[in-house]
This record gives sequence, C-alpha cells and structure tokens, in this order.
Amino acid sequence: MYGTLLPGEREHGLLASAELLGEALTEPRFQLVDLGLYAALVADGKVAVHGQLYALDLATRRAIDVARQVPILYQRAVIRLADGSDAETYMMNADPVRGKRRLAHGDFRKRFAPAVPHRAGGALVAWARTRFDK
Repeated sequence: MYGTLLPGEREHGLLASAELLGEALTEPRFQLVDLGLYAALVADGKVAVHGQLYALDLATRRAIDVARQVPILYQRAVIRLADGSDAETYMMNADPVRGKRRLAHGDFRKRFAPAVPHRAGGALVAWARTRFDK
C-alpha cells in the first residue's frame, strides 16, 4: 500500500483486519502520481516508491478492489520490491494520469513537502542584494 490506505490517511480503516508485515520499497521502476485525494502507481518510471506491506484476507481485498474500482480505474499487479521479493499492488495506466504531478521522492506521505528545498541566499540573491539593497 502506498497511498490513502497508509496509517493516518483517509482509507486506512479498510485495513483494520489486515496484518502489517512492515515497510516496503519498490524497485526504482515506477512513477508515483498525486491525483489529489489519491495516489497512483504507474509503470515505466525511475522512482522507488515507499509504502507498507500487508497480508490481506479475501474480504479485505474485495473491499479495497471496490474502493479502487478494479479493474476499471486501477488494476492489481505483481511488482518487484527493492529486497527482491514480489508483492501485489494497485496500479493505474499512464493515460488517465497525464499532466498530473509526479512525486519524485516516491512517498505519498511527503506529498505536501516542497518540491525543491528552499535555499536562503545563493549567488543570484547575493548579486541582487548588492544591486538593489542600497
């Protein structure tokens, strides 16, 4: 799980009966797309996506399938994790997410962090201060 099913997110309650197996990281082969209320994992990228691994029963899996609108919006797919193991996850095709913001850090929990760290100063700022702060 990599998006709204994570602890503290709005749909985490769907995992009430699931067993948390631990933190997980994918191989760097994906894109994580911010869709506002949701995230989408898309193939053919270069990002390692952060998430959590859960063991689910069939009833929980069905409930998540309904919430994710499988197979219309999302599809279930087996992916490779950074440790070499395989896991099943929910993915989206690239077409519905064209033009949406990619999360280069691969962590949905950090989606509100600035895309570029703010730097005070720098060569241009120093030059501008000498020119305009007189």
